[in-house]
Amino acid sequence: MDKTLKSGRHLTIHLKTTRGRRISSQRWLTRQLNDPYVHKAKKAGYRSRAAYKLIEIDDKFKFLKQGAKVVDLGAAPGGWTQVALEKVGPKGKVIGIDLTLMEPLQGALLICGDFCDPKVVENLKSVLEGEVDVVLSDMAAPSTGHSQTDHLRIMALAEEAFVFAQDTLRAGGTFVVKVLQGGTEKDLLGLLKKHFAKVVHFKPPASRSDSAEMYVVALGFRP
Repeated sequence: MDKTLKSGRHLTIHLKTTRGRRISSQRWLTRQLNDPYVHKAKKAGYRSRAAYKLIEIDDKFKFLKQGAKVVDLGAAPGGWTQVALEKVGPKGKVIGIDLTLMEPLQGALLICGDFCDPKVVENLKSVLEGEVDVVLSDMAAPSTGHSQTDHLRIMALAEEAFVFAQDTLRAGGTFVVKVLQGGTEKDLLGLLKKHFAKVVHFKPPASRSDSAEMYVVALGFRP
């Protein structure tokens, strides 16, 4: 980690109010400009600061191994896919899927499609060429501004990702999925504990402290 992140010191940039610009947009832009992970990601060539979330999750649990086959659900803009490619090496395989079209990444197979569409999921399964070692899901529905609705929507995506993981993971595989704290994630945890040897919550340091997001890491899949 660089000295800026270790010390917590970084240049604070203040934006003047521009006529016609929404306050929420100003706050988002100011936060981005002052976020050390944003600067670090740009310097390292990652497509998003979220890359560091996966780096920190894998540093803790060490499931992205050389030669592994990985599926990245909700991959755009590609930060997690980049990290997975680095970790699994040239003998590994990384497949990313997102509703948003992504710029190509050398070494990865990227699919543009709606993961909630059964036909798209079947197409995804057809290119896997067998079982996979890791299923990652950083999927999130567009925010409505209503916390309960947003929570239910992201949990629905998490459950879809779990169904996919059940169908595609090899024995001993790993499933990592984003959830929001709010109660209903306990239902998903109960299901995961029936199918994995170890299931834990983890909030990587790169996740903003004011965010309700966490990640469930499920290790040791039992088909």
